[in-house]
Amino acid sequence: MHRIVDKPIEEIMKEVEELLRQRVATDEGKNSKDTILGVLGRAADDPAFLRSMFNNPHEALKEYYTLNAEEKAALASGDIKIIEAWVGKLDERLATWLWCRLSQEQW
Repeated sequence: MHRIVDKPIEEIMKEVEELLRQRVATDEGKNSKDTILGVLGRAADDPAFLRSMFNNPHEALKEYYTLNAEEKAALASGDIKIIEAWVGKLDERLATWLWCRLSQEQW
């Protein structure tokens, strides 16, 4: 009988589980980033959505169920600093909603 690997199966399973945990964490971060960018792009391109973000951002963001409360709050308040920390530097188009929100000065 030939051995394919020199590690016990328990050790291999632990390594596989850790790799899967890392992958899920990476995928979740990617999904949030993509969703945040999608919200910003939609706000830049869809006047009706931009209006709904002005009127009630929390309601407008309800359909984005994959965003967590912190991400929704940052989008609703126009927190450019935190959003750029998550997704990277935004171009002028993607920053449209955030600059509009900040110009409202609703605290």
